[in-house]
Amino acid sequence: GFVGEDVTHNARVIEGIPHQIQLKALIEIRGEVLIRKKDFEQVNQDRLKQGLELFANARNTASASLRQLDSAMTKRRKLLFLPWGLGFNNLPHQTSYEKMQVIYQQGFLPPPKIALCQNITKIQEVYQEFVKVKNNLEILLDGMVIKVNDENLQQALGHTVKYPRFAAAYKFPAVEKSTILEAVQLQVGRTGVITPVAIVQPVQIEGVTVTKASLHNFDEIKRKNLYINDKVLIIRSGDVIPKIVKAIDQDNRKNLLKKIQKPKYCPDCQAELLEEDILLKCMNLQCRARVLNNLIYFCSKSCLNIEGLGKKILELLYSKGIIKDLRDIFKLKYEDLQDLEGFKDKKITKLLAAISAVNGVSLTRLINALGIEHIGEVAAKSIAENFGLDFVNKTKDEFAALDGLGDEMAASITTFIHSNKTLIDELMLTLKPTESLKQDLDSTDNQAIFKGKTFVITGTLSQDRASIKASLESLGATCSSSISSKTDYLLAGEKAGSKLAKAKALSIEILSEKDLQLLINQKIN
Repeated sequence: GFVGEDVTHNARVIEGIPHQIQLKALIEIRGEVLIRKKDFEQVNQDRLKQGLELFANARNTASASLRQLDSAMTKRRKLLFLPWGLGFNNLPHQTSYEKMQVIYQQGFLPPPKIALCQNITKIQEVYQEFVKVKNNLEILLDGMVIKVNDENLQQALGHTVKYPRFAAAYKFPAVEKSTILEAVQLQVGRTGVITPVAIVQPVQIEGVTVTKASLHNFDEIKRKNLYINDKVLIIRSGDVIPKIVKAIDQDNRKNLLKKIQKPKYCPDCQAELLEEDILLKCMNLQCRARVLNNLIYFCSKSCLNIEGLGKKILELLYSKGIIKDLRDIFKLKYEDLQDLEGFKDKKITKLLAAISAVNGVSLTRLINALGIEHIGEVAAKSIAENFGLDFVNKTKDEFAALDGLGDEMAASITTFIHSNKTLIDELMLTLKPTESLKQDLDSTDNQAIFKGKTFVITGTLSQDRASIKASLESLGATCSSSISSKTDYLLAGEKAGSKLAKAKALSIEILSEKDLQLLINQKIN
C-alpha cells in the first residue's frame, strides 16, 4: 500500500477473486491477473468499432486494465485472477499442494494444469502433455513452473535476491519467425561496456512487434556468422526478450551481405575502446552515455528510488547541463527547473521533495546505486552489514574475505573506491546513509544462544511479523514457517492454533513476546 499504484478498488470486479471466503485466519494469497484469449480478441473488436488503436498483446492489456481508475472499465475488460502461491499464512498443512487445494476450495480458480510429480521422468511427461494442449487453452502461457512441494524444504532452500531456490521455470519452445538483419546499433552501458543490438525488419511474434534483438557481444556475432542483410530466425527468449537464433538462406543472399565491423572507438565520445576478454569497453569516465546511464541507474527503483526522476527527465537535465554527475542531483533548486518545458509548480515541488526524502537511505542501497562493476544488491548488502560506513577504508583482501565476494569483485570495489573517493565521501556527507551492521555473535557472547536457532512465529502479536523476524535474524536466528522436530522455539501470540498444539506435542520451548524480549535484553546486557 506504500509503493506502486493502488488497484484495490478493481479487485471486486475481477473474476476469480471471491468477495468472501470461509477462512478466518490472516492469509496472503499471491497470484496473477490476466485476460483470456477470447476476451482479448473481443476487447480489440470493440476498440476497432470505436475507431481506437488496437492493443498489441494480452499481457499489456491486462496490466493497463488493472490500473484503470474506473472499475467499470476494468469490469468490461473481463480480467481473471489465478493464484500461484501464498505469502503469510497460518494454514497447518506442510505442503504447497495441500495449501493450494484449501485456497481453491474458497472459490479461487486453479491453474489450467497441476500435477504432483515424484521424479524427473514424471515432470517431463507433464511437460510434454502441456506442450500438446497449450495452444488450446483459454489463456496464453509461456511455460510451467516446477516447485519443491515440502514447505520445510522450501524454507531450507530459501531465496536469492530475485528468485526462490525451490522453484524453476520450464519454458515451452519459443515461436520462431524470420526477418532481415538491417543494421547493428552500439549501446554504451553505465560501466562502459559496448553492447551490439540488432536492428531488424519489424516482425510480429505472438502479438508483439519486434524491431530490435540482443546480440550480446561481438564473439556471439562471429559464432553465429551474422552479416548485415542476413535473413535470420528470431525468437522472444522466455517470450519476452527478442533474440536471434541463427542466419538462414545465406548462400542465396551472398551478394547482399555486409560484414559487421567491430568498433575501435566509442560511438558516443569517440574514445579508443579497450578489449577486455570478450567485452569492448569505453574507459572515458566523462563519456556522455556512461554518465547518463549511471545517473539513470543511481535513481532507479532498486537503488535510491527517487520517484519522478526517470530516464526522460534525467536526459533533459543532463542535456541542459543542470546535472553533470551524481552530486548535482542533490543540488537541484526550484529555479533550476522552473523554466523547463512541462515543469509546473506542483511537479517541481514533488520532485524536490522526492530527492530530499532520500536522506537517510540505507547504506546497502547507496553502495548498490554507485554502479560498481560486479557489485549488485547481494554484494552491497554483505559489504554494508559487515563494514558499515567504514567500507571506504577496507582493503582488497578484507573485501575478498567476505562470503560471496571473490577476487574479481574485491578488486572492482577497491579500484572504484580509490578512483572515486571524493565522490563517495561527498555523497555520504549529503545523504547520511543509515547502516545496519550485523551483530557480533562470537560464541563467548551471551547472544550466541540465538545463533543457529530456529524460530517459528504464530498467532496475533503486538508487532508485525516482518519486524520480529528481522530482529531475530539480526541476532543470528533462522525463522521458519512450519513446526518440525528441528524447531527450537515457538513465539506464540493470541489465537496461536495448531502450531501451538504441535509445538507442545514435540516438547518445543514456547515463548510469549514478553519472554522473547527478556531473552533479548538479557543477551544485550
